[in-house]
Amino acid sequence: MEGIVKKWMTSYGFIEVEGMEKDVFAHESDVKSSRALKVGDKVKFDVKDEARGPKAINIEVVE
Repeated sequence: MEGIVKKWMTSYGFIEVEGMEKDVFAHESDVKSSRALKVGDKVKFDVKDEARGPKAINIEVVE
């Protein structure tokens, strides 16, 4: 799945995915890229369903 980092704090944030109602939660421990995420980054990731909603895992920045 691909999306755009919509909001990013120090260690977590949300990824906006076209066609999805809710943004996907993301945590820095699931980022596989060599640099930290920032707002506006295009990313690819897998989604894990959790009790609170979808969570991004295996997150990589798309160059």
